[in-house]
Amino acid sequence: MPIIKSAKKALRKSLKNRERNLVRKRSLAKTLKTFERLVKAKKTDEAKNYFPQVQKALDKAAKQGIIKRNKAARNKSRLSKFLKV
Repeated sequence: MPIIKSAKKALRKSLKNRERNLVRKRSLAKTLKTFERLVKAKKTDEAKNYFPQVQKALDKAAKQGIIKRNKAARNKSRLSKFLKV
């Protein structure tokens, strides 16, 4: 445990940030899983309607630093291939 006052504050801050990031990460994972479930169930119309939400979630996660920009772009590209097949 930290002894110095500023280190204690930093620990509190990092724990809060960790909680916030975990919530955002779980939300993103849930969105991606829902989309993949729709694709596997061959519900293409619903998947096409849901895809903008997936893109928004990926972009938001990249902007917030949950994932990197290139990972978001790569995921969007790969997920859009599911719709074309």
